[in-house]
Amino acid sequence: MNYCKIPILLSLILFGAYAALANNRPPNFVFIITDDISAEDLSIYGNQSIDTPNIEKLAMRGLVFDNAYLTASSCSPSRVSMITGRYPHNTGAPEIHVPLPSGQNTFVQELKQIGYHTVLSGKNHMAAPNQLGFVAHSEGRPAGSEKWLSHLKNRPKYQPFFFWFASHDAHRDWQVNDKARIYLPSQVVVQPYMYDGPLTREDLTGYYHEISRLDHYVGLVLNELEAQGIIENTYVIFVSDNGRPFPRSKTYLYKNGIQTPLLIAGPGVKQGRTNSLVSAIDLSATILELAGLEAPESIQGISFTEVFKDHTAIVRDVAFAERNWHRYSMHERMVRMGDWIYIRNNWPNKRNLSGESDPHAFPAGKELWNMHEKGQLTAAQSLITLLPQPAEELYNTKTDPHNLENVVYAPENKVILNQMRILLTTWTNQTEDNIPTNPTPNKAALDGTLLEWERREMPGEATNAFQNNHPGPVLLN
Repeated sequence: MNYCKIPILLSLILFGAYAALANNRPPNFVFIITDDISAEDLSIYGNQSIDTPNIEKLAMRGLVFDNAYLTASSCSPSRVSMITGRYPHNTGAPEIHVPLPSGQNTFVQELKQIGYHTVLSGKNHMAAPNQLGFVAHSEGRPAGSEKWLSHLKNRPKYQPFFFWFASHDAHRDWQVNDKARIYLPSQVVVQPYMYDGPLTREDLTGYYHEISRLDHYVGLVLNELEAQGIIENTYVIFVSDNGRPFPRSKTYLYKNGIQTPLLIAGPGVKQGRTNSLVSAIDLSATILELAGLEAPESIQGISFTEVFKDHTAIVRDVAFAERNWHRYSMHERMVRMGDWIYIRNNWPNKRNLSGESDPHAFPAGKELWNMHEKGQLTAAQSLITLLPQPAEELYNTKTDPHNLENVVYAPENKVILNQMRILLTTWTNQTEDNIPTNPTPNKAALDGTLLEWERREMPGEATNAFQNNHPGPVLLN
């Protein structure tokens, strides 16, 4: 592509789109999306065991969201949900490793059409970059962040830019280098639902290292934005695609698996913290509004720019998420409202597994299942080993932040339980979610044997949900 001139028509479009902006300059965007990091593992959310000084520096400039939720705690379904502003079963790619169908629109395409220089650097896992709306792309190893700086330095200087900077950190297998500190097993914090043993502790040291390495690259990006004198006109958005790659986190719909770290700094963003509920599908509409564009009808999310100035603003009362096939066949749905999380498991007789909790895949999972066989797990550590699993789960995240005490049968919760049941059923019907009759089977047996496997019916496929634009419930009034 020839970047020497912007066509006259494109210039007029740009002028019209941004005439209302105070400085008549379109804002830039740096969208940093991490791999497999739970919110509670960052210092800005209370974990002081992992060094992340640059993320802390970014937080001092911007707004930390304490109540941001993903639509799936699974890599590619979560990413395609963000970039389209649609629920996973509405994208046509609700299961891991399914590429986004070409007919689905992305907010990056909208930015590109009005003259943004759009770049994807690092992990993709969605579709071909040009299909997604990116004019340039690059890969990187091991962190996936090695080329972020060169894109900032070599960008076309006359164009506003949108950079989708996607790290491989903190994704297995761990690759330790000199970009971050080395942690000792004695320095990690083991959550109560994981077995606290030597394999798990050693496993966590690699995870900690990769979080700190990510922070290193965040620092390089911030320094370069400052050096170029453009940080004041650039929105820096920091988010993760799913929870930590450990048992009962990644793929799961519990708070530690589905809550994402979300941090936004930029023009007009008042520094501080907010408890306002937002969903990952809202990022697309928010970014488009900041760029002076209206969200297309395909976007099911809503803009939350109102929260940037008023940290108490309520833009949504409820958020929804789904758990579909990810190595193992699952079908769970979640609704978040107030202090509550309600989960419906449509296949409670299936093993509650993921790749990260597999008995034969990674050290923490191996150790947990080994201790299970020896009868040495606590009640909290045993939760994912139970069969059958609860068909319904209800947790108060304020009193039970790890979601360990299922209070679905408590008489005092009858009203909130019925309300959340109705909300989830309403969302299911309005977005045309469904339960596959011929679902994709497990890829492995419990003993680790690989099974004969093929992709089969996915959620939303039988109902043509990929054509449905209904947002489902948002506000309760």
